[in-house]
Amino acid sequence: MKQEATRPLRKRLFTSESVGEGHPDKIADQISDAVLDAVLSEDPESRVACETLVTTGLVLVAGEISTKGYVEIPEVVRGVLGQIGYTNSEHGIDARTCGVLVSLDRQSPDIAQGVDTGGAGDQGMMFGYAADETDVFMPAPIVFAHRLVGRLAAVRHNGEVPWLRPDGKAQVTMEYDGDEPRRIDTVVLSAQHDPGISSEELHQTLIEKVIVPALPGEFLDPDDCVFHINPTGSFVVGGPQGDAGLTGRKIIVDTYGGMGRHGGGAFSGKDSTKVDRSAAYAARWAAKNLVAAGAARRCEIQLAYAIGVAEPVSVHVDAFGTGAVSEDEMVRAVNEVFDLRPSAIIERLRLQDPIFSRTAVLGHFGRTSEETVHPTDPSRTVRLFPWEATDHVKELRTLLKL
Repeated sequence: MKQEATRPLRKRLFTSESVGEGHPDKIADQISDAVLDAVLSEDPESRVACETLVTTGLVLVAGEISTKGYVEIPEVVRGVLGQIGYTNSEHGIDARTCGVLVSLDRQSPDIAQGVDTGGAGDQGMMFGYAADETDVFMPAPIVFAHRLVGRLAAVRHNGEVPWLRPDGKAQVTMEYDGDEPRRIDTVVLSAQHDPGISSEELHQTLIEKVIVPALPGEFLDPDDCVFHINPTGSFVVGGPQGDAGLTGRKIIVDTYGGMGRHGGGAFSGKDSTKVDRSAAYAARWAAKNLVAAGAARRCEIQLAYAIGVAEPVSVHVDAFGTGAVSEDEMVRAVNEVFDLRPSAIIERLRLQDPIFSRTAVLGHFGRTSEETVHPTDPSRTVRLFPWEATDHVKELRTLLKL
């Protein structure tokens, strides 16, 4: 009996959340990355650290930008708000009439002197993570949470649910058996809506048109899942009117939903000399290739940098006991296969291309790479999310004898 009592439970629950394009913090992220893309379109060598605050009727864009180009920042801001759907002052902010304040300086020359020679734009540690539990090598809870808010936006934009407003968030609790996801235990969905929508209509519509279509039937049994839909009741006031939004406050939404560690640095609004962004992308790239190569079922890579120094000061791999080879062997393979100097990461992953607006909603990882037309040169195409490529699998298998 004592042995039974002390046996570790294999079944466990893990929860991740995602927030939609109309969430105030995500509005700020989208504006910051739209400014970054606009500046990179004018001058790929630009240095950008753009922060955004949104509140009722007002957007403030601040930070540091050094560029040879020119961008009309208020026009970029209004374009983002309009695309999301904030075109009615009754929703707290109107793209056409809101105030836009801009306070931008140049990048500090003290930082530039280290970056211009190929060094990292800051110190710090960054993490990348991958797992074989989904076909995109991401944890299941964050993948499914992103699907929910993506579907919520889709039925609003296409008019299928015309009374939805832009703000919304989702949360998915998965039941695991060991490391294997088995079933969706709980779904939390909060969706902003017009006045006068009954609780019954809200529940029925969101289950039928959002939750069931978005989540895979192999994991979701509507009769064996707890649904919390707009748990407080009415959700009419939302967006920047309900809460102020700031760039960089959804770093766990942007990454792995809490499954795996985070170095603390946000992504949006930063050009890729900032290793907060570029090294986190490189760490994900390397971790995903290791898992795809069969080196481990779960893998987390930590990179650390000193400001102005090109080579990382450390590379660490944690396979959580799932490795087919030792973690030391994986570290050696990563160092041999991946050039982790910031300038090399930028060149290999094409991080001077204006691809970042698309990263600002639905996560930076686990998204399929696509080809799209360059926004200012129709003769060119840019590849979205090249850090998701599993392009070093064969090389890693050879090195690690897998």
